Amino acid sequence: MPQVVLVNPLIPPNTGNIARTCAATGTELHLVGPLGFEISDRYLKRAGLDYWPYVKLHYHESLEAFKSLHQARGGRLLGFSVKGSCKYVDVQFQPHDWLLFGCETTGLPLEIISACDVTLYIPMSESNVRSLNLSVSVAVGLFEARRQLGLE
Repeated sequence: MPQVVLVNPLIPPNTGNIARTCAATGTELHLVGPLGFEISDRYLKRAGLDYWPYVKLHYHESLEAFKSLHQARGGRLLGFSVKGSCKYVDVQFQPHDWLLFGCETTGLPLEIISACDVTLYIPMSESNVRSLNLSVSVAVGLFEARRQLGLE
């Protein structure tokens, strides 16, 4: 099953909403530090409601720590970015994909984008809108992967 990776997330309610989505789908959630908040943040807890016991949460203190886990487990790195090279619906998702999302203000760092097997974007009709909310982007990407893989 695909896994969701948030690299340096800054806004607790976004991460809480993503955690709730991951809990509902049985998806592992990886947080790569540094984070813009404490894991004990009340806004993070509130957004995740009482679903935290159902979140398969992994915290990695650094990008290097995450890379070690990824190397051990394998699978493709799929980076979601407004600068992606491929529409998210044009990729054939695979069971062991890692769906990577960057922080709300700057997106994925170039170092990570260059390490990705594929970079994906979610098309938007209005050119004046820079990006979607992080929790919305994760839901769009995760549910498309689940749809393709028959995990509905």
